Amino acid sequence: METTVRTSSLADRAYVAIRDLIVSLELAPDALIDERRLVESLGIGRTPVREALHRLAQEQLVEVFPRRGMFVTGVDVRDLGRISEVRALLEPEAARLAAERATEPERNELASLSDEIKRGVDLMALDERIHRAVHRAAHNDLLEKTLDEYYVLALRIWMLSLDHAEDLQDAVEMHRDLVREIVVGNPDRAADLMRAHVEDFEQAMRKVLVTV
Repeated sequence: METTVRTSSLADRAYVAIRDLIVSLELAPDALIDERRLVESLGIGRTPVREALHRLAQEQLVEVFPRRGMFVTGVDVRDLGRISEVRALLEPEAARLAAERATEPERNELASLSDEIKRGVDLMALDERIHRAVHRAAHNDLLEKTLDEYYVLALRIWMLSLDHAEDLQDAVEMHRDLVREIVVGNPDRAADLMRAHVEDFEQAMRKVLVTV
């Protein structure tokens, strides 16, 4: 039992590390995945690394081709619209549930994240932290898992153009009002603001992608 738990924990660590390499584009789209190099660079055994890669394949970040190997999934900016359609439906529900179900520590965490919104910060990192905090506060593990996966798929597309994204500040600053409504427990208003944020952010990013 202890060995199984340890392997699972290592697989989770490998999953997060490899996912971050893919999202940051350090593992480039369409690149062949060198499993041995990952094992060496992460300092994690082959079995948990392999488990992590198969999990990433289920989440459409890795593709497996028999007799050819594993490859990082290619990026198609046309996927952004389809991803945003899903997020525009599910993110508002997460915000609504968070306003109803968030614990006091979770509301404090969200309020603290809102206070970090200012010019000069890493906007995408903060956007991700806020969304993941909202997903957790919804207290629906299936919804959280689904939204986290779609957020990662969108984030990898956004990473292609962040150097050109000067207009994202206003979209990220919308989180202030959103978080306030969750913290005070106003579910309908929180849902409306989340929907507007997802749609506005997608429009802002789409303008950037057109110019890249």
